[in-house]
Formats: sequence, C-alpha cells, structure tokens
Amino acid sequence: SRADRAQRLKSVVERCVENKGTILIPAFSIGRTQELLYELEDIIHTAREEEAKTGTENPVWHKMTVILDSPLAAQFTKQYRAMKELWDEDAHKRLDEDRHPLNFDRLLTVDEHSEHERIVNYLQSSGDPCIVIAASGMCTGGRMLNYLKALLPDPRTDVLFVGYQAAGTPGRDIQTYGPKGGYVELDHQRIWIKAGIYTLGGYSAHADQQELLDFIDAIEEPVKRIRLIHGEPDARAALAGKIRERYGTNQRC
Repeated sequence: SRADRAQRLKSVVERCVENKGTILIPAFSIGRTQELLYELEDIIHTAREEEAKTGTENPVWHKMTVILDSPLAAQFTKQYRAMKELWDEDAHKRLDEDRHPLNFDRLLTVDEHSEHERIVNYLQSSGDPCIVIAASGMCTGGRMLNYLKALLPDPRTDVLFVGYQAAGTPGRDIQTYGPKGGYVELDHQRIWIKAGIYTLGGYSAHADQQELLDFIDAIEEPVKRIRLIHGEPDARAALAGKIRERYGTNQRC
C-alpha cells in the first residue's frame, strides 16, 4: 500500500542520514519522480507536526532539503501541478490544508546546468545531508551520472534504487557490485563504489502479474500470440505458465 511504501521510504532515508551524506535517488522523470516528491512532502509534514506536539526537533527531517535536478522532471511536475482537478481525494485533502505536495518549501528545483555543476561540487566537498532525485532511473544518462561519478567513491553517500534495474545498465551494476566494494563504468571511467546501496520496492510503474492477466481478459478479440520481452527470466517464465494455465496450451507464449 502507499502507506507501507512511504513508511519504508522514511525508514531507509533515516538510516541513510546516519552516514551524514547525500542520498541519491535515480528516478525517471514521469510518474516515479512525482510519487517520490508526494511522499517525501508527507513525511516532512508529519515530522513537523510531531515536532510541534512534542516540542522536540527531529534532526533528520527538520532541515532536510530535497533537490530535484532534472529539467524534464521539473517540467512534468509543473504539468502535474497544473492538473490539480484530476488529483485523488487524498491529494485534495492536502490542498485543503494549504499544503503543496509537489512544490513544498524544502524542495529545490535545479534548472541551469551551471547550478547543477555547482551543487555536485558542493556536495562532493561538504557531504551535507540531502536527498537528490535525478534521471535517469537506470543511471544510463542524465544528470544523475555526474552525481554518481562524484559521490559513489564517498562512503557518506547512499544510493537508493526505487525502480527496476535492467541487466546491462549501470544501475544494475551498481546494485550488484556496490555492496561487494566493486566498481561501475560511467562515461568510460571506472568508478569504485564505497557508497551504501539500497533497493526499495513498491514504486514500479508497470503492471504486476495479476494486472497483466486481467489486461488479457479485457481484450475483446481472442489473443493468438503473446510475447514476453520485459523483466527477469524467472518472472517471465512464471507469467508464461500462468497464461498457459488460464488459456490452454494452444496459447503461443
């Protein structure tokens, strides 16, 4: 559920902050970035409410800065904000409380490349705790590469993956070899990984097995052939078995 997912995100971030460094979250510009901002705003808001009740300051969330460093994600986030009338009941409740789920005061949006370079250099030298969200989600390009090249060798850094990392991508290599103290090739450079590596599920934008089966059921014309091309081999094999079980052995899958 969204609540469980947000609680796991909060726990991971709080654990990462103990390292007193930057938390890097590679995320695609459409959908996943906005989900992260939405949930981070709620975590920060809740922490402030608890501070007001108890009179004690939460050192993790009181001054936590969230940096959105992706021009494409920033543009799409503006479009999300422009379509508030289409938001769900929970989001409208936040608006009624005069909250801004995708444009909160601890959010810094980076546009100019010169500002991006300045922030990368600053974080590399200072190690100030903050959360950086940037594309691409599998670390194949975008501004996230510059953060990774600068901060992966720093043990104060933590990388939090919230999406599937396909085989052959830098994201998969970081996910696989990072915990072993290995390295990753970025822009033809060997970058040794001393950062902490975390993976958080529940943010996939893709349908799960049951939703894919329901999608097949909803098609009016009988499906004669299905090709499974995305995901891990064992997951594809399991789905193929479910399809054959439901639709018979004549289904070419």
